Amino acid sequence: MTIGFGHLCDPTHPPITEAEAEVYLARDLVTALNATLRYCPVLATEPDRRLAAVVDFTFNLGAGRLQTSTFRRRINQRDWTAATMELRRWVYGGGKVLPGLATRREAEARLLSAKTH
Repeated sequence: MTIGFGHLCDPTHPPITEAEAEVYLARDLVTALNATLRYCPVLATEPDRRLAAVVDFTFNLGAGRLQTSTFRRRINQRDWTAATMELRRWVYGGGKVLPGLATRREAEARLLSAKTH
């Protein structure tokens, strides 16, 4: 069962308040940030937008998916073009392209590949 902003919990978990949802979100984002930096240490010296894009990916799909992905390898190689292409492959659910995931991945891709000024 999902509560709040995508936090997974036991199906018997009681309803929560918006304030509690915010606390879960903050904790989940810290977990995603820590995992992202553990598996993609190069992001510590990249623009914040790149880190934000990969943290969002990790928040959405989990650290395990990031850890074993070609996406991670491309990030750590600082091959932003290839990383962006890999990111755009993560749009499937149940064997079908999910429009919401495609939209999310495009937003992440824009952050990942944007040129610095």
